Amino acid sequence: MAEITYEITKELGVISEDAKGWTKELNLISWNEREPKFDIRSWNPDHTRMSKGISLTEEEMEKLVELFNERNEEDTFE
Repeated sequence: MAEITYEITKELGVISEDAKGWTKELNLISWNEREPKFDIRSWNPDHTRMSKGISLTEEEMEKLVELFNERNEEDTFE
């Protein structure tokens, strides 16, 4: 199996942190030296280990934000 490489090109922010210190983050990441994508996943404190996550293109991220902003008030989890 080929080695997967990554470079966090920009840390956009921490979404949450669990009891073990892992943080769920939104970053721009270049996977295997490709164009960076928006990426949501959990990382250990020194960014050497990661969980499964999701990577989105700019267009997919814009659509996600659009869908989030258009949700109905009754669709919230309160």
